[in-house]
Formats: sequence, structure tokens, C-alpha cells
Amino acid sequence: MNRKTDGSSGAKSSKPNGVAGKVTVGEIQHDNAWQDARWRGRVRTSLAKWFGQHARTLPWRTDPIAYRVWVSEVMLQQTQVATVLPYFDRFMKLFPTVTALADADEQDLMKQWEGLGYYRRARSMHAAAKKIVDEHDGKFPESFDDVLALPGIGRYTAGAILSIARDQRHPILEGNTVRVFSRWIALRDDVTSTPANRLLWEVAEAMLPPATGRQVSAGTFNQAAMELGALICTPKAPKCDQCPVAKTCRAHAGGWELEIPGKVSKTVYESRTEFAFVVRKQAKKKLPATFLMRPIPAGSRWAGLWDFPRTIQRSLDSPQAAAAELAPELGSIIEPAATLTTIKHAVTKYRIALHVHGGDLPAGSPPPPPPWEYVTLDQMAELPLSVTGRRIAKLLAG
Repeated sequence: MNRKTDGSSGAKSSKPNGVAGKVTVGEIQHDNAWQDARWRGRVRTSLAKWFGQHARTLPWRTDPIAYRVWVSEVMLQQTQVATVLPYFDRFMKLFPTVTALADADEQDLMKQWEGLGYYRRARSMHAAAKKIVDEHDGKFPESFDDVLALPGIGRYTAGAILSIARDQRHPILEGNTVRVFSRWIALRDDVTSTPANRLLWEVAEAMLPPATGRQVSAGTFNQAAMELGALICTPKAPKCDQCPVAKTCRAHAGGWELEIPGKVSKTVYESRTEFAFVVRKQAKKKLPATFLMRPIPAGSRWAGLWDFPRTIQRSLDSPQAAAAELAPELGSIIEPAATLTTIKHAVTKYRIALHVHGGDLPAGSPPPPPPWEYVTLDQMAELPLSVTGRRIAKLLAG
């Protein structure tokens, strides 16, 4: 299961309640069976029964307090459950409460987040925890508007936290439920369009269990819908023969399950060549060697993490050009040496080839200004590094 970020608000559409069939609202083609209360009830009943039998045992489900649900939801954005599990356990041991997170040193926090990626999530959580301590006495807010006002939290995340932890009736829409709901209503359009997004939010809200006389909570329904998308209603090769909702799913009825959601424009990747330098300073009297590093400044890729001298702003064609680009930061021009390795990786829309060279500062040049400093391999192991920085560190450690 990996989650996508929050969408926008709902709007009215389609035909009167109880009328099922193919409809077109503006340019959106879908089946409006979801407007029938009996249809919705059948879906919820089948889904809840399946979830009770097949739900994965996850640590944020066994103790679903608001803080734990919040941490899990943020970690799960763009990240698989299997990847998140060990991070979540370590995070909870180190930062068991909102107050503990608010009081954390940012470098310690980034170290614990290292490898999860999308580091802005961690910085936003830190800022949100401080806001909760300052404005809510360290208690996670109760109201939707107060939760939505926290840094890094949008409509989906707020709804997930309050429905799961507080049993409040809030819809959610993320990667899995976009796919599930689109198939349930046979939405044959680009789900990223504004009209489709509005319709899906309306469907998500309509599908919530009613406020009275319900047999399942809003939080359980939301989790069940996400779980169905993660385990059964997958992007490719959905397991319709195992789906508890197959008999009521309009995409399955029409044979469109492989075509829905509609095609989403693919990211066009841009190739980029970057350079990094390992500047080594050999200590005297058998002391360990040190290497030039610095924390990445705010506003840059991987801000708050530590890295070696490297270029990230644009593609360059030679280590000499990279050394010249870095000169204003370092106060002198690195003299490039042999290539140590090339690391290929991707960041957002870029496919990057990072050429890692040895390097030396000219004899007699002044030491690089703060925040540049020389660190040992042991110190490096304790610092929060970028993904590529960690790979270089492992190379140096042998």
C-alpha cells in the first residue's frame, strides 16, 4: 500500500437516489449505482466482513491512537507498508508522544527518517508537533479544522486520522481508494482531472457508514477500502475472483477493471549528470582520516541531511565544471581526482548519474567556511545522510 497526497473537495453530480445505470456528468462517464442506499449498504457489508477476516495486523491498527495513526499515515505516503514497518517501530520507541517529537533534535529526527525519502514529511511532522504542544497543550486536536491547520496535513490525512482514531465521519481519498472507488462506479475518465476528483470525493463521503444505525465505523470502512486496494483491487491484475465486492462492482460487471482507473499521464524523466567529491584530510599520529561534509541548506534537495561536496542544481559535463560550481561555497576550487564510483538514482522527474570523484583542495587554501567541516567515518555513521551520501560513506568504510 502506498499513499498519495490529498485531493480537493466534493461537488454534486449525477441522477436521483436509487437510479442506477451509465451516466455522463459534464465529460465524466460513470455508473451511478453508488447513489442507491441499498447498493452502498451491500458494498459496506461485504467489505466489512472481508476486512474482519483478512485485515493485516499492523502496529498502528492494534493501538490506533491519533498520534500513532498520524505517524503511520505520513510514513505511508508514497511508501510501501513493508518499508514503513521497521521505521515506525523505531520511531515510536524514540518519539512515543507528540511532546517527545516536538522536543526532538532535528538532526536526530532526520537520522531516524533516513532512507524513507520525501524528507519534507519529517520536517512538517516536527513543525506540526511543536504547534500541537504550543496551541493544544500537547494533545492531538479533536476538530477537523484544527487538524487540517497542522503543517503537512491535508484533507486525506486529516480524515484518515480522525476517522480511524476518533471514529469521526470523514471520507478519505488516496492512491488505493481512488482506484477502488473508480472501479466501483466504473469511472472511465482521467482520475486526476478536477471533475473526476470532485466526484470521487463525493463517492467517498456517500460510501461512509450512516451516522445512525451503522454496523461498522467510518474508520473501519476507510481502512477496509484502503486494504482492498492494497491486497485485491491492485493496479495491475486485480484479483476479482477474491474480491468481496465483485458482484456489485460496476467495472467488473462491464469488464472494465483493467482499463480503470483511466490512463494517467506518465512522468517524463529528464536525464541529469551530477558530481560529488570525496575530499579527504589525513590526520597525524595515527588519528582517523576525516572527510569534508556539510548539512544541506534549507530549500535544497534533502535539506537538513548531510552530504559531501556535490552539485544538484543542474546537469554538468565535467568534474572541472562541477568544481567551479562549488567554489563559491567552499572558498576554493577542488582539484578533481580519479572517479571512485558512479551512482545512478532517480529524484522526482530526474534520472541522475552521480559521478563520485576523489578531490583535493589546493595547498595553502583556507579551510572551507561553516557549515563545512571534516568528519570521521565513525561520526559519519551517526549523521543523517542523503541516500547517495550514505552509499558513498559505505564505499569509504569498505
